[in-house]
Amino acid sequence: MLINDLQTYGFLFESLCERDLKIYARALGGQLFHYQDYNNFEIDAIVQLSDGRWGAFEIKLGMNQVDETAKKLLRICESAKNKQGAEPSFLCVICGMSNAAYKRPDGVYIVPITALKQ
Repeated sequence: MLINDLQTYGFLFESLCERDLKIYARALGGQLFHYQDYNNFEIDAIVQLSDGRWGAFEIKLGMNQVDETAKKLLRICESAKNKQGAEPSFLCVICGMSNAAYKRPDGVYIVPITALKQ
């Protein structure tokens, strides 16, 4: 049934990815957060380590939204940088329907969910 309801499937996928990220973050002594500001910018998951380093994750079921999502991550992090906040150590889009991890020329990582287990 979920194949015919991609919106619900996407929400479930996002929740499962966040659960995995939370487990991995805790194993490294870190925490998982969500981000939304007063300009309605939001990031699906922020992992912050105990030393203050952090990374931003957007979670998408398919590859068709990767370009737009990567640009969004860059815009939000540039805005935070301009407000003299700490810069992220990395930016990442986690995808469900991808079989290769790579780094885009703009520095954003594209990672299939299956790569997180390693």
